[in-house]
Amino acid sequence: MLKKSLVLMSISAAFFAQAQDISVIRNSVEIYSNSPNIGSAKFNAMAGSNGALGGDASSLLTNPAGLGVAISGDVSGTISIVSNKNTSTLGGSAVKYTVNNTDLGNAGGVIAIPLLSQTGWKFVNIGVNYSNQALENYVETAGNSKISVPKKLIDKDGNDVNANMSYLGHNYDRYGNQSKMNIGVGANYDNRFYIGAGLNFHYASIDQNETALFGLDVNNTVDSYSKQFTPYSERSNGFSASLGVIGKVSNQLRLGASIETPTWWTIDRTFKEYYTDQNDGYIYYQFFGEDRTFRSPMKATVSAAFVPNKNFALNVDYTLGLTKPKYKVQGDAETVINSFYNDLYKNSSEVKVGAEYRIQGFRLRGGYSYASSPFDAFAINAYNNSGAIANTNYSDMILGARNTIGVGIGYDFGQFYLDAAYQNISSSYKNPFLYADSGTGYYSGDFDVESPASVVSEVKNNRNNFFVTLGWKF
Repeated sequence: MLKKSLVLMSISAAFFAQAQDISVIRNSVEIYSNSPNIGSAKFNAMAGSNGALGGDASSLLTNPAGLGVAISGDVSGTISIVSNKNTSTLGGSAVKYTVNNTDLGNAGGVIAIPLLSQTGWKFVNIGVNYSNQALENYVETAGNSKISVPKKLIDKDGNDVNANMSYLGHNYDRYGNQSKMNIGVGANYDNRFYIGAGLNFHYASIDQNETALFGLDVNNTVDSYSKQFTPYSERSNGFSASLGVIGKVSNQLRLGASIETPTWWTIDRTFKEYYTDQNDGYIYYQFFGEDRTFRSPMKATVSAAFVPNKNFALNVDYTLGLTKPKYKVQGDAETVINSFYNDLYKNSSEVKVGAEYRIQGFRLRGGYSYASSPFDAFAINAYNNSGAIANTNYSDMILGARNTIGVGIGYDFGQFYLDAAYQNISSSYKNPFLYADSGTGYYSGDFDVESPASVVSEVKNNRNNFFVTLGWKF
Protein backbone atom coordinates (compact mmCIF):
# COMPACT_ATOMS: atom_id res chain seq x y z
CA MET A 1 0.00 0.00 0.00
CA LEU A 2 1.24 3.48 -0.89
CA LYS A 3 1.09 5.97 1.93
CA LYS A 4 2.47 9.32 3.04
CA SER A 5 2.94 10.79 6.48
CA LEU A 6 1.29 14.10 7.30
CA VAL A 7 1.76 16.10 10.46
CA LEU A 8 -1.60 17.18 11.84
CA MET A 9 -2.17 20.89 11.52
CA SER A 10 -3.39 23.01 14.38
CA ILE A 11 -6.75 24.75 14.12
CA SER A 12 -5.06 28.14 13.76
CA ALA A 13 -2.97 26.83 10.88
CA ALA A 14 -6.11 25.50 9.22
CA PHE A 15 -7.70 28.93 9.46
CA PHE A 16 -4.57 30.49 7.98
CA ALA A 17 -4.68 28.05 5.07
CA GLN A 18 -8.27 28.96 4.33
CA ALA A 19 -7.23 32.58 3.80
CA GLN A 20 -5.31 31.33 0.77
CA ASP A 21 -8.44 29.69 -0.66
CA ILE A 22 -9.53 31.38 -3.90
CA SER A 23 -13.17 30.63 -3.11
CA VAL A 24 -12.99 32.76 0.07
CA ILE A 25 -11.81 35.74 -1.99
CA ARG A 26 -14.40 35.09 -4.71
CA ASN A 27 -17.34 34.76 -2.32
CA SER A 28 -16.30 37.76 -0.22
CA VAL A 29 -16.51 40.02 -3.27
CA GLU A 30 -19.16 38.34 -5.45
CA ILE A 31 -21.65 37.53 -2.68
CA TYR A 32 -20.93 39.41 0.55
CA SER A 33 -19.96 42.67 -1.19
CA ASN A 34 -22.82 42.61 -3.73
CA SER A 35 -26.47 42.51 -2.72
CA PRO A 36 -29.08 40.76 -4.89
CA ASN A 37 -30.04 43.29 -7.57
CA ILE A 38 -33.22 41.56 -8.70
CA GLY A 39 -36.20 43.92 -8.64
CA SER A 40 -39.47 44.01 -10.53
CA ALA A 41 -39.51 43.16 -14.25
CA LYS A 42 -39.55 46.91 -14.97
CA PHE A 43 -36.44 47.43 -12.83
CA ASN A 44 -34.64 44.47 -14.44
CA ALA A 45 -35.55 45.50 -18.01
CA MET A 46 -33.93 48.88 -17.33
CA ALA A 47 -30.79 47.10 -15.98
CA GLY A 48 -31.53 48.39 -12.49
CA SER A 49 -31.30 52.04 -13.50
CA ASN A 50 -33.91 54.03 -11.53
CA GLY A 51 -31.97 56.17 -9.03
CA ALA A 52 -33.61 59.47 -10.04
CA LEU A 53 -36.97 58.04 -11.13
CA GLY A 54 -38.23 55.83 -8.29
CA GLY A 55 -41.93 55.19 -7.86
CA ASP A 56 -42.07 51.60 -6.56
CA ALA A 57 -40.52 49.30 -3.94
CA SER A 58 -37.56 48.43 -6.20
CA SER A 59 -36.33 51.97 -5.48
CA LEU A 60 -34.96 50.60 -2.21
CA LEU A 61 -32.32 48.70 -4.21
CA THR A 62 -30.83 51.96 -5.52
CA ASN A 63 -32.19 55.09 -3.84
CA PRO A 64 -34.80 54.98 -1.04
CA ALA A 65 -35.89 58.54 -1.91
CA GLY A 66 -37.66 56.95 -4.88
CA LEU A 67 -40.35 55.76 -2.45
CA GLY A 68 -41.41 59.35 -2.05
CA VAL A 69 -42.22 59.62 -5.76
CA ALA A 70 -45.15 57.19 -5.46
CA ILE A 71 -48.60 58.78 -5.32
CA SER A 72 -50.59 55.54 -4.92
CA GLY A 73 -50.20 52.20 -3.18
CA ASP A 74 -48.55 49.38 -5.09
CA VAL A 75 -47.81 45.69 -4.47
CA SER A 76 -46.18 43.22 -6.84
CA GLY A 77 -44.53 39.82 -7.12
CA THR A 78 -41.89 38.68 -9.63
CA ILE A 79 -41.03 35.19 -10.81
CA SER A 80 -37.46 34.75 -12.04
CA ILE A 81 -36.24 32.06 -14.45
CA VAL A 82 -32.45 32.01 -14.51
CA SER A 83 -30.07 30.08 -16.78
CA ASN A 84 -26.41 30.22 -15.69
CA LYS A 85 -23.88 28.86 -18.21
CA ASN A 86 -20.13 28.53 -17.61
CA THR A 87 -17.62 27.64 -20.31
CA SER A 88 -14.15 26.85 -18.94
CA THR A 89 -11.33 26.61 -21.48
CA LEU A 90 -7.86 25.19 -20.84
CA GLY A 91 -5.32 24.31 -23.52
CA GLY A 92 -7.93 24.52 -26.28
CA SER A 93 -10.37 22.16 -24.51
CA ALA A 94 -13.68 23.72 -23.41
CA VAL A 95 -16.20 22.30 -20.96
CA LYS A 96 -19.69 23.83 -20.80
CA TYR A 97 -22.22 23.46 -18.02
CA THR A 98 -25.62 25.11 -17.54
CA VAL A 99 -27.69 25.43 -14.36
CA ASN A 100 -31.36 26.49 -14.48
CA ASN A 101 -33.40 27.85 -11.56
CA THR A 102 -36.96 29.14 -11.15
CA ASP A 103 -37.80 31.06 -8.00
CA LEU A 104 -39.56 34.03 -6.44
CA GLY A 105 -37.09 36.72 -7.46
CA ASN A 106 -38.76 39.77 -5.97
CA ALA A 107 -41.76 40.92 -3.96
CA GLY A 108 -42.50 44.42 -2.80
CA GLY A 109 -45.07 46.99 -1.89
CA VAL A 110 -45.54 50.69 -1.16
CA ILE A 111 -48.18 52.30 1.01
CA ALA A 112 -48.74 55.94 0.00
CA ILE A 113 -49.94 58.15 2.84
CA PRO A 114 -51.12 61.63 1.71
CA LEU A 115 -50.55 64.42 4.21
CA LEU A 116 -53.56 66.71 4.42
CA SER A 117 -51.65 69.65 5.82
CA GLN A 118 -50.96 73.25 4.88
CA THR A 119 -47.22 72.62 4.58
CA GLY A 120 -45.39 71.61 1.44
CA TRP A 121 -45.15 67.95 2.48
CA LYS A 122 -47.42 65.93 0.18
CA PHE A 123 -46.79 62.26 1.01
CA VAL A 124 -45.00 60.01 3.47
CA ASN A 125 -44.69 56.54 1.95
CA ILE A 126 -43.62 53.25 3.47
CA GLY A 127 -42.03 50.53 1.34
CA VAL A 128 -40.90 46.93 1.71
CA ASN A 129 -38.84 45.03 -0.86
CA TYR A 130 -37.58 41.43 -0.91
CA SER A 131 -34.98 40.22 -3.44
CA ASN A 132 -33.78 36.66 -3.82
CA GLN A 133 -31.31 34.92 -6.13
CA ALA A 134 -29.76 31.48 -6.49
CA LEU A 135 -26.00 31.19 -5.98
CA GLU A 136 -25.58 27.93 -7.85
CA ASN A 137 -22.41 28.04 -9.93
CA TYR A 138 -20.63 25.01 -11.42
CA VAL A 139 -17.31 25.31 -13.26
CA GLU A 140 -15.71 22.21 -14.73
CA THR A 141 -12.28 22.37 -16.38
CA ALA A 142 -10.73 19.79 -18.70
CA GLY A 143 -7.48 18.04 -17.80
CA ASN A 144 -4.04 18.34 -19.33
CA SER A 145 -1.82 15.28 -18.89
CA LYS A 146 1.28 17.40 -19.62
CA ILE A 147 0.75 19.09 -16.26
CA SER A 148 2.40 16.80 -13.75
CA VAL A 149 2.84 17.22 -9.99
CA PRO A 150 5.82 15.41 -8.40
CA LYS A 151 4.99 13.17 -5.47
CA LYS A 152 7.22 11.24 -3.04
CA LEU A 153 5.52 8.11 -1.68
CA ILE A 154 6.50 5.29 0.65
CA ASP A 155 5.89 1.70 -0.43
CA LYS A 156 4.87 -1.18 1.85
CA ASP A 157 8.52 -1.95 2.58
CA GLY A 158 9.25 1.57 3.72
CA ASN A 159 11.17 2.61 0.61
CA ASP A 160 10.83 6.02 -1.03
CA VAL A 161 9.07 6.01 -4.41
CA ASN A 162 9.31 9.00 -6.76
CA ALA A 163 6.00 9.37 -8.57
CA ASN A 164 4.14 11.87 -10.71
CA MET A 165 0.50 12.89 -10.53
CA SER A 166 -0.87 14.01 -13.90
CA TYR A 167 -3.67 16.58 -13.78
CA LEU A 168 -6.80 15.18 -15.48
CA GLY A 169 -9.62 17.56 -14.53
CA HIS A 170 -11.12 19.91 -11.93
CA ASN A 171 -14.54 21.08 -10.81
CA TYR A 172 -15.82 23.83 -8.55
CA ASP A 173 -19.40 23.46 -7.31
CA ARG A 174 -21.28 26.09 -5.32
CA TYR A 175 -24.97 26.23 -4.51
CA GLY A 176 -27.28 28.08 -2.16
CA ASN A 177 -29.17 31.35 -2.20
CA GLN A 178 -28.86 35.00 -1.20
CA SER A 179 -31.63 37.37 -0.18
CA LYS A 180 -32.11 40.96 0.93
CA MET A 181 -35.04 42.51 2.76
CA ASN A 182 -35.38 46.31 2.52
CA ILE A 183 -37.68 48.36 4.72
CA GLY A 184 -37.82 52.09 4.04
CA VAL A 185 -39.67 55.36 4.20
CA GLY A 186 -39.81 58.17 1.64
CA ALA A 187 -41.29 61.65 1.70
CA ASN A 188 -42.47 64.09 -0.98
CA TYR A 189 -42.04 67.84 -0.52
CA ASP A 190 -43.96 70.04 -2.96
CA ASN A 191 -43.65 67.38 -5.71
CA ARG A 192 -40.09 68.64 -6.31
CA PHE A 193 -37.93 67.26 -3.52
CA TYR A 194 -37.87 63.71 -2.21
CA ILE A 195 -35.97 62.11 0.67
CA GLY A 196 -35.78 58.52 1.87
CA ALA A 197 -34.06 56.10 4.23
CA GLY A 198 -33.90 52.32 4.36
CA LEU A 199 -32.78 49.46 6.57
CA ASN A 200 -31.41 46.40 4.76
CA PHE A 201 -31.29 42.87 6.11
CA HIS A 202 -29.09 40.38 4.25
CA TYR A 203 -28.90 36.59 4.30
CA ALA A 204 -26.70 34.10 2.45
CA SER A 205 -26.55 30.31 2.47
CA ILE A 206 -23.58 28.71 0.70
CA ASP A 207 -22.54 25.08 0.26
CA GLN A 208 -19.40 24.45 -1.74
CA ASN A 209 -17.17 21.63 -2.91
CA GLU A 210 -14.02 21.37 -4.99
CA THR A 211 -12.35 18.26 -6.44
CA ALA A 212 -9.52 17.43 -8.85
CA LEU A 213 -8.81 14.29 -10.90
CA PHE A 214 -5.25 12.91 -10.90
CA GLY A 215 -3.53 9.96 -12.50
CA LEU A 216 -0.69 8.19 -10.65
CA ASP A 217 2.06 6.99 -13.00
CA VAL A 218 3.53 4.19 -10.83
CA ASN A 219 0.41 2.05 -11.11
CA ASN A 220 -1.64 3.87 -13.79
CA THR A 221 -4.56 4.54 -11.44
CA VAL A 222 -6.94 7.50 -11.67
CA ASP A 223 -8.71 8.90 -8.63
CA SER A 224 -10.74 11.93 -7.54
CA TYR A 225 -9.26 14.11 -4.80
CA SER A 226 -11.14 16.55 -2.54
CA LYS A 227 -9.68 19.96 -1.75
CA GLN A 228 -8.70 20.45 1.87
CA PHE A 229 -11.45 22.23 3.87
CA THR A 230 -14.15 21.15 1.40
CA PRO A 231 -16.99 20.55 1.32
CA TYR A 232 -17.90 23.50 3.49
CA SER A 233 -21.07 25.36 4.43
CA GLU A 234 -21.65 28.99 5.37
CA ARG A 235 -24.74 30.56 6.91
CA SER A 236 -24.48 34.33 7.11
CA ASN A 237 -26.49 37.36 8.18
CA GLY A 238 -25.78 41.02 7.49
CA PHE A 239 -27.14 44.51 8.06
CA SER A 240 -26.77 47.85 6.25
CA ALA A 241 -28.60 51.17 5.97
CA SER A 242 -29.16 53.63 3.14
CA LEU A 243 -30.10 57.30 2.65
CA GLY A 244 -31.10 59.15 -0.49
CA VAL A 245 -32.44 62.33 -2.06
CA ILE A 246 -34.02 63.25 -5.42
CA GLY A 247 -34.59 66.78 -6.63
CA LYS A 248 -36.33 68.22 -9.69
CA VAL A 249 -34.02 70.77 -11.27
CA SER A 250 -36.78 71.43 -13.80
CA ASN A 251 -39.91 69.63 -14.95
CA GLN A 252 -37.73 67.61 -17.33
CA LEU A 253 -34.54 67.04 -15.29
CA ARG A 254 -34.17 65.18 -11.99
CA LEU A 255 -31.00 64.56 -9.99
CA GLY A 256 -30.53 61.97 -7.27
CA ALA A 257 -27.91 60.77 -4.80
CA SER A 258 -27.79 57.93 -2.29
CA ILE A 259 -25.35 56.20 -0.01
CA GLU A 260 -25.37 52.71 1.49
CA THR A 261 -23.30 51.89 4.52
CA PRO A 262 -21.06 48.83 4.56
CA THR A 263 -22.86 45.57 5.22
CA TRP A 264 -21.71 44.07 8.50
CA TRP A 265 -21.79 40.28 8.10
CA THR A 266 -21.62 37.51 10.67
CA ILE A 267 -20.46 34.31 8.96
CA ASP A 268 -20.73 30.82 10.46
CA ARG A 269 -18.72 28.22 8.56
CA THR A 270 -18.46 24.44 8.93
CA PHE A 271 -15.69 22.71 6.96
CA LYS A 272 -14.15 19.29 6.48
CA GLU A 273 -10.48 18.81 7.41
CA TYR A 274 -8.56 15.80 6.10
CA TYR A 275 -5.57 14.24 7.87
CA THR A 276 -3.37 11.14 7.64
CA ASP A 277 -3.23 8.76 10.58
CA GLN A 278 0.38 8.26 11.64
CA ASN A 279 -0.11 4.55 12.34
CA ASP A 280 -1.87 3.16 9.27
CA GLY A 281 -1.27 5.94 6.70
CA TYR A 282 -4.90 6.22 5.62
CA ILE A 283 -6.74 9.52 5.11
CA TYR A 284 -9.37 10.44 7.69
CA TYR A 285 -11.40 13.58 8.25
CA GLN A 286 -13.23 15.55 10.88
CA PHE A 287 -15.49 18.62 10.87
CA PHE A 288 -14.64 21.98 12.38
CA GLY A 289 -16.47 25.29 12.65
CA GLU A 290 -15.45 28.92 12.79
CA ASP A 291 -17.09 32.35 13.03
CA ARG A 292 -15.98 35.39 11.07
CA THR A 293 -17.04 39.02 10.87
CA PHE A 294 -16.86 40.72 7.48
CA ARG A 295 -17.46 44.29 6.35
CA SER A 296 -18.35 44.98 2.71
CA PRO A 297 -17.52 48.29 0.98
CA MET A 298 -19.57 51.44 1.49
CA LYS A 299 -21.19 52.57 -1.79
CA ALA A 300 -22.44 55.87 -3.18
CA THR A 301 -24.70 56.41 -6.21
CA VAL A 302 -25.38 59.57 -8.19
CA SER A 303 -28.25 59.65 -10.70
CA ALA A 304 -29.82 61.82 -13.36
CA ALA A 305 -33.14 61.39 -15.16
CA PHE A 306 -34.57 63.12 -18.21
CA VAL A 307 -38.38 63.08 -18.41
CA PRO A 308 -39.46 65.33 -21.32
CA ASN A 309 -43.10 64.19 -21.16
CA LYS A 310 -45.36 61.51 -19.67
CA ASN A 311 -44.48 59.03 -22.40
CA PHE A 312 -40.69 58.84 -22.08
CA ALA A 313 -38.12 58.61 -19.28
CA LEU A 314 -34.33 58.12 -19.37
CA ASN A 315 -32.21 57.44 -16.27
CA VAL A 316 -28.46 57.13 -15.66
CA ASP A 317 -26.87 55.83 -12.43
CA TYR A 318 -23.21 55.74 -11.42
CA THR A 319 -22.22 53.72 -8.35
CA LEU A 320 -18.78 53.81 -6.74
CA GLY A 321 -17.38 51.74 -3.89
CA LEU A 322 -15.87 54.07 -1.28
CA THR A 323 -14.07 51.53 0.90
CA LYS A 324 -12.55 48.06 0.59
CA PRO A 325 -13.73 44.70 1.93
CA LYS A 326 -12.34 43.84 5.33
CA TYR A 327 -12.45 40.93 7.78
CA LYS A 328 -12.25 41.51 11.51
CA VAL A 329 -8.78 40.28 12.46
CA GLN A 330 -8.96 37.23 14.70
CA GLY A 331 -5.69 35.65 13.59
CA ASP A 332 -3.23 35.27 10.73
CA ALA A 333 -5.93 34.28 8.23
CA GLU A 334 -7.75 37.60 8.35
CA THR A 335 -4.49 39.57 8.30
CA VAL A 336 -3.37 37.84 5.11
CA ILE A 337 -6.67 38.21 3.25
CA ASN A 338 -7.03 41.86 4.29
CA SER A 339 -3.53 42.50 2.92
CA PHE A 340 -4.64 40.94 -0.37
CA TYR A 341 -7.59 43.35 -0.56
CA ASN A 342 -5.45 46.34 0.41
CA ASP A 343 -2.94 45.57 -2.35
CA LEU A 344 -5.11 44.31 -5.20
CA TYR A 345 -8.77 45.25 -4.70
CA LYS A 346 -10.04 48.13 -6.85
CA ASN A 347 -12.91 50.25 -5.60
CA SER A 348 -15.77 48.88 -7.68
CA SER A 349 -17.76 51.07 -10.04
CA GLU A 350 -20.87 50.53 -12.14
CA VAL A 351 -22.70 52.59 -14.77
CA LYS A 352 -26.38 51.85 -15.52
CA VAL A 353 -28.57 53.38 -18.22
CA GLY A 354 -32.28 52.64 -18.57
CA ALA A 355 -35.23 53.99 -20.50
CA GLU A 356 -39.01 53.53 -20.72
CA TYR A 357 -41.41 54.55 -23.49
CA ARG A 358 -45.19 54.48 -23.05
CA ILE A 359 -47.77 54.02 -25.80
CA GLN A 360 -51.11 54.34 -24.03
CA GLY A 361 -51.23 51.23 -21.82
CA PHE A 362 -48.14 49.60 -23.34
CA ARG A 363 -44.66 49.95 -21.85
CA LEU A 364 -41.41 49.39 -23.76
CA ARG A 365 -38.17 49.29 -21.72
CA GLY A 366 -34.47 48.74 -22.18
CA GLY A 367 -31.22 49.14 -20.27
CA TYR A 368 -27.50 48.48 -20.09
CA SER A 369 -25.00 48.35 -17.24
CA TYR A 370 -21.26 47.87 -16.95
CA ALA A 371 -19.53 46.87 -13.70
CA SER A 372 -15.73 47.00 -13.54
CA SER A 373 -13.43 44.13 -12.59
CA PRO A 374 -12.80 44.17 -8.82
CA PHE A 375 -9.07 43.29 -8.89
CA ASP A 376 -5.89 44.72 -10.36
CA ALA A 377 -3.76 42.46 -12.57
CA PHE A 378 -1.23 40.38 -10.63
CA ALA A 379 1.30 37.61 -11.24
CA ILE A 380 1.32 34.05 -9.92
CA ASN A 381 3.29 30.87 -10.59
CA ALA A 382 1.22 28.94 -13.13
CA TYR A 383 1.52 25.96 -15.47
CA ASN A 384 1.48 26.67 -19.20
CA ASN A 385 -0.04 24.27 -21.73
CA SER A 386 3.22 22.32 -22.05
CA GLY A 387 3.35 21.73 -18.29
CA ALA A 388 6.17 24.18 -17.49
CA ILE A 389 5.90 26.57 -14.55
CA ALA A 390 6.35 30.31 -15.07
CA ASN A 391 5.56 33.50 -13.20
CA THR A 392 2.65 34.85 -15.25
CA ASN A 393 0.69 38.08 -15.03
CA TYR A 394 -3.11 37.91 -15.36
CA SER A 395 -5.87 40.49 -15.57
CA ASP A 396 -9.51 39.74 -14.68
CA MET A 397 -8.30 37.22 -12.13
CA ILE A 398 -10.96 35.46 -10.01
CA LEU A 399 -13.75 37.84 -11.17
CA GLY A 400 -14.03 39.99 -14.29
CA ALA A 401 -15.99 42.96 -15.58
CA ARG A 402 -19.75 42.40 -15.97
CA ASN A 403 -22.02 43.54 -18.82
CA THR A 404 -25.82 43.52 -18.50
CA ILE A 405 -28.33 44.10 -21.28
CA GLY A 406 -32.04 44.29 -20.47
CA VAL A 407 -35.24 44.60 -22.49
CA GLY A 408 -38.87 44.43 -21.43
CA ILE A 409 -42.49 45.01 -22.21
CA GLY A 410 -45.54 45.63 -20.07
CA TYR A 411 -49.18 46.62 -20.07
CA ASP A 412 -51.05 48.75 -17.57
CA PHE A 413 -54.66 47.56 -17.23
CA GLY A 414 -55.51 50.38 -14.84
CA GLN A 415 -55.67 48.80 -11.42
CA PHE A 416 -53.49 45.83 -12.41
CA TYR A 417 -50.34 45.63 -14.53
CA LEU A 418 -48.30 42.84 -16.09
CA ASP A 419 -44.61 43.20 -17.03
CA ALA A 420 -42.03 40.88 -18.56
CA ALA A 421 -38.26 41.32 -18.93
CA TYR A 422 -35.20 39.58 -20.31
CA GLN A 423 -31.63 40.10 -19.14
CA ASN A 424 -28.33 38.86 -20.53
CA ILE A 425 -25.43 39.12 -18.08
CA SER A 426 -21.95 38.21 -19.33
CA SER A 427 -18.45 38.22 -17.87
CA SER A 428 -15.06 36.57 -18.44
CA TYR A 429 -12.39 35.86 -15.85
CA LYS A 430 -9.28 33.80 -15.15
CA ASN A 431 -9.94 30.85 -12.88
CA PRO A 432 -6.89 29.80 -10.78
CA PHE A 433 -6.91 26.49 -8.92
CA LEU A 434 -4.78 23.48 -7.90
CA TYR A 435 -2.01 25.38 -6.07
CA ALA A 436 -1.47 24.04 -2.55
CA ASP A 437 1.27 24.17 0.03
CA SER A 438 1.79 21.75 2.90
CA GLY A 439 -1.48 20.46 4.29
CA THR A 440 -3.77 22.45 1.98
CA GLY A 441 -3.82 20.15 -1.04
CA TYR A 442 -6.20 17.55 -2.46
CA TYR A 443 -6.94 14.32 -0.58
CA SER A 444 -8.09 10.83 -1.60
CA GLY A 445 -8.13 7.47 0.10
CA ASP A 446 -4.51 7.18 1.24
CA PHE A 447 -2.44 10.29 0.42
CA ASP A 448 -2.62 13.95 -0.58
CA VAL A 449 -1.41 15.96 -3.59
CA GLU A 450 0.28 19.35 -3.24
CA SER A 451 0.93 21.43 -6.35
CA PRO A 452 3.71 24.06 -6.50
CA ALA A 453 1.80 26.18 -9.05
CA SER A 454 -1.71 27.02 -10.23
CA VAL A 455 -3.60 25.89 -13.28
CA VAL A 456 -5.45 28.87 -14.78
CA SER A 457 -8.43 28.41 -17.10
CA GLU A 458 -10.45 31.04 -18.95
CA VAL A 459 -14.10 31.07 -17.84
CA LYS A 460 -16.90 32.75 -19.76
CA ASN A 461 -20.07 33.17 -17.74
CA ASN A 462 -23.35 33.87 -19.52
CA ARG A 463 -26.69 34.29 -17.74
CA ASN A 464 -30.03 34.48 -19.52
CA ASN A 465 -32.69 35.66 -17.09
CA PHE A 466 -36.44 36.02 -17.59
CA PHE A 467 -38.79 37.86 -15.22
CA VAL A 468 -42.56 38.18 -15.01
CA THR A 469 -44.21 40.66 -12.63
CA LEU A 470 -47.87 40.90 -11.67
CA GLY A 471 -48.77 44.06 -9.78
CA TRP A 472 -51.76 45.79 -8.22
CA LYS A 473 -52.14 49.55 -7.69
CA PHE A 474 -54.50 50.82 -5.01
